[in-house]
Amino acid sequence: MKTIKGPAIFLAQFMGDKAPFDKLESICRWMASIGYRGVQIPSWDSRCIDLKRAAESKDYCDEIKGVVESCGLKITELSTHLQGQLIAVHPAYDAQFDGFAPESVRGNRDKRTAWAVEQLHLAARASRNLGLDAHATFSGALLWHTFYPWPQRPAGVVEDGFKELARRWRPILNAFDDVGVDVCYEIHPGEDLHDGVTFERFLAATGDHPRCRMLYDPSHFVLQQLDYLRYIDHYHEFIRIFHVKDAEFRPSGKSGVYGGYQNWIDRPGRFRSLGDGQVDFKAVFSKFAQYDYPGWAVVEWECAIKHPEDGAKEGAAFVRDHIIRVTEHAFDDFAGQGADEALNRRVLGLS
Repeated sequence: MKTIKGPAIFLAQFMGDKAPFDKLESICRWMASIGYRGVQIPSWDSRCIDLKRAAESKDYCDEIKGVVESCGLKITELSTHLQGQLIAVHPAYDAQFDGFAPESVRGNRDKRTAWAVEQLHLAARASRNLGLDAHATFSGALLWHTFYPWPQRPAGVVEDGFKELARRWRPILNAFDDVGVDVCYEIHPGEDLHDGVTFERFLAATGDHPRCRMLYDPSHFVLQQLDYLRYIDHYHEFIRIFHVKDAEFRPSGKSGVYGGYQNWIDRPGRFRSLGDGQVDFKAVFSKFAQYDYPGWAVVEWECAIKHPEDGAKEGAAFVRDHIIRVTEHAFDDFAGQGADEALNRRVLGLS
């Protein structure tokens, strides 16, 4: 068994214009001071990293690693959540997702997609230069507007949708395979990969690509009322990144899973700071220890109520307290007698 690495934290929700959150070195020093050991870096934020330069220069990547490690931290993964989303966008969402892309490609779907594809290829090479073996992203979505079967879906549209999604991602997966890095799709509402069934559909459409892996975040499963513990039983071999994020689901007589178009603070299902929601993290961490999860426990803070700095401070201690230092010996080793074939035959009544 393996002991999970951590605690680490995803920097995306904390980067800002004020110190210490405006530069990679200063935010890393702050995160280290409150107990973190690793950081997951948003590749679209130039305050953290120049992705193109990282893809082209090992020396630059060594500088970035040096900055992070001088603070006592490790880089856990790069993230292309925003760019990955743009690999596949239904036209109904063009205006909302244009903000994820640079102004030069906004309003032009083909150019925006090409930009996103290039970003993923850069992220593959940058991950290699940083010595990483897993990468966090979104799948994008062509089918999300059909998730509820009314009006009726045309025959074959789901199969065609996943075939097209796989066609777009397969060259990217090949590029990551060339550099030995897993592509970990966050299983997330709004993405075509939003539960186990949809992940399986996509994996099959890619031809069971060896780099098609997943990012596990139980908060999204609480909100859609999916069994997030049995999910680990089913898919532990594919999980390479773990976002430690809490959530709660409190349906009322007025609103349930769909949320009634309400803001986060009023939705029955909402994200919470660690320990304030309903996720059974003792069971989650036990499952990961049982199945030899090889990666980091990465806090992703999203909460409609608590201040992010308090959420970060509490999150470091929360994860540290939940990481299980796995045993090197079975609890009943003291009673062991070693292998003895003659004894075994007597126990079986064979001699």
